[in-house]
Amino acid sequence: MRPLTIGKLRGLQQCSTPRGALAVLALDHRNNLRTVLNPSQPDLVSDVALSAFKVEVTQALGSASSAVLLDPEVGAFQVIAQGALPGSVGLVVAVEATGYTGDPSARQSRILDGWSVAPAKRMGASAIKLLVYYHPDAPTADAIETLVAQVAADCQQQDIPFMLEPLSYGLDPAQKKLVGDERRRVVVETARRLTAIGGDILKAEFPLDITTSPDREAWAAACAELTTTSAVPWVLLSASVDYDTYLEQVAVACQQGASGVAAGRAVWQEAPQLDGEARLAFLRSFAFERMQRLTSLVDALATPWMSAFSPPAADSTSYRSY
Repeated sequence: MRPLTIGKLRGLQQCSTPRGALAVLALDHRNNLRTVLNPSQPDLVSDVALSAFKVEVTQALGSASSAVLLDPEVGAFQVIAQGALPGSVGLVVAVEATGYTGDPSARQSRILDGWSVAPAKRMGASAIKLLVYYHPDAPTADAIETLVAQVAADCQQQDIPFMLEPLSYGLDPAQKKLVGDERRRVVVETARRLTAIGGDILKAEFPLDITTSPDREAWAAACAELTTTSAVPWVLLSASVDYDTYLEQVAVACQQGASGVAAGRAVWQEAPQLDGEARLAFLRSFAFERMQRLTSLVDALATPWMSAFSPPAADSTSYRSY
């Protein structure tokens, strides 16, 4: 078991169910959310419209989640200021700039200009999230590893949990997404390399291409391998799959050692196509029930994150060295 500092312990407690399962509602989308809201003219979607959408979703679904993941540009500040996030629900704040720079086959990730771990902690974040585009064989792999180490050190200094989200990609420009056995290899190898560098929670992709590997036993084997390989507890991101498919993935992942979910569009993907009362009605009924069901599922099946960590020693002198 890894030792856990008092601040990281408290932050993870704030983000999980009492049993130690993570049911995170993911709402840190930025430019890709513009495309979802207006596929033909995403540039016409204003920052105000993005914030309004995130406030509506958080108000409707926050209480069904153990934490909400938001960006600092059009999400976290606005949601808090408008009272949309329940005080009992954890707040995970992203620190990366949206998208990537560089060649599509050698992607570069970076921290959002003017933002860092320290102000996220000051604004009340329970945990920090960093998304990186990573392929272990890419020429930018070393630079991404350095970035992960930097954010891990910043989180250690601020004593706040670090959720690491690596997204895989193909080195062949003609094949953006990994398929077949290559997907499993890259997702698992990424977990091995990056969680050895830093992170307290891994936000991981499903380690198989389900279009070519529909067999549930193969799903279980791949998830078990990810559990064994990752140095930290992991949660499953939804990656825009439909809700029913995601529910199946979550059940298999948690049965094989995952500690929960970070669920985004699988829960609320129909909402951007709706407006006004129709959107609110959908969020408060179908989407709420989806998130509530996911939270109940991971609370029943997930491996509690506490099982990977040992709490810090605490006595009457602990404050003196903190």
